Amino acid sequence: MTRPSSDGPAALPSPPSELAARLAALQAALPAGARLLAVSKGQLASQLRLAVGAGQRSFGESRLQEAIAKQAELADLEPLDWHFIGRLQANKVRGVLRHFGTIHSLDSLPLAQRAARIAAEETLSPAVLFQVKLRPDPGKTGFSAEELRQAWPRLAALAPLRPVGLMTIAPLGLSPGERQALFADCAALARELGLRELSMGMSGDWPEAVAAGSTWVRIGSTLFGARPGNGSPQ
Repeated sequence: MTRPSSDGPAALPSPPSELAARLAALQAALPAGARLLAVSKGQLASQLRLAVGAGQRSFGESRLQEAIAKQAELADLEPLDWHFIGRLQANKVRGVLRHFGTIHSLDSLPLAQRAARIAAEETLSPAVLFQVKLRPDPGKTGFSAEELRQAWPRLAALAPLRPVGLMTIAPLGLSPGERQALFADCAALARELGLRELSMGMSGDWPEAVAAGSTWVRIGSTLFGARPGNGSPQ
């Protein structure tokens, strides 16, 4: 889902008071109906623990093994709400299903069918969002609007998956108005399909996303501080 990033060391931890203040500011800025998904990839488990202490419960990860290690370190806490937001590889589906309650990045019918089969084997019923690509972007995968409409009868029937929404990422280089138009198109498509959740907006464009109706904003660097490497901020 995200642009490639290096696997360098985690960013220096933020002081507890600074992280709590940034979290409070973000929460106060979000309108009713929009929730903060703290993108914690590349961050130390101790940073997540501080965020939990400040009231954050939902975290987004994109690397399975990194997430498993953090989940183990935080196992003494009350169960957290873990979302997988990375590009989902077919050989990682079983592990992702075992460790995440929500998946934001089902980007094809075959992948969704595989996830449904494995979820049934594991007796799991994850919430899933389908990734859509509504503007040209060579760096992204996802359904076009027409592909999603055509596949929808089969996708909607893929028990035990629970289809809840759509996810999209704005291509780099769009103006704020162009991003908001993209997010509005995604929201309209979700309404057409009867889906209530919209995973739209990151650190650089979440205001346009929530203006269009986003229910999950994926924010990392604005909350935790920038990570090293050349990946795009979330």
